[in-house]
Amino acid sequence: MSLFLLLLLILLPFITPSSQSSIRKLLEARGLPGGLFPDNVESYSLDVKTGELEVQLQNPCFARFENRVYFDSVIKANLSYGGLVGLQGLTQEELFLWLPVKGIAVNDSTSGLVLFDIGVAHKKISRSLFEDPPVCYPPGSIMEKIEKRKMDIHLQR
Repeated sequence: MSLFLLLLLILLPFITPSSQSSIRKLLEARGLPGGLFPDNVESYSLDVKTGELEVQLQNPCFARFENRVYFDSVIKANLSYGGLVGLQGLTQEELFLWLPVKGIAVNDSTSGLVLFDIGVAHKKISRSLFEDPPVCYPPGSIMEKIEKRKMDIHLQR
């Protein structure tokens, strides 16, 4: 019994499970906006030594910042001050193409911009869009279809 307790005390600082409110606090403490992850975060783990962050969602889903984004049920990245690098599990729609988001950064906190690295380009998005976690809709849900239709109408204009 005491060996188990000792192991728990040793490992607890390295892996910290949590919910939506504390992931927001974690991101904000690292210079990032708190609303980068959707409203259906189930838990997360962070290895404080390596910065490896893993976020588990209740289910994969679509959301909207400036454009539509798709979150896998597990998102992984290396968390450092002002950035998420080596991001896996997030894609963004750009002109009918779904491109993987490879990183998210806030290089200058006074600029009011968040930088999305989508591989072929870097996209600057207003930080104000990330104040609150986006509402996330499961694939195939009626709300996801409505959001897609809104985007199609906007592009036709």
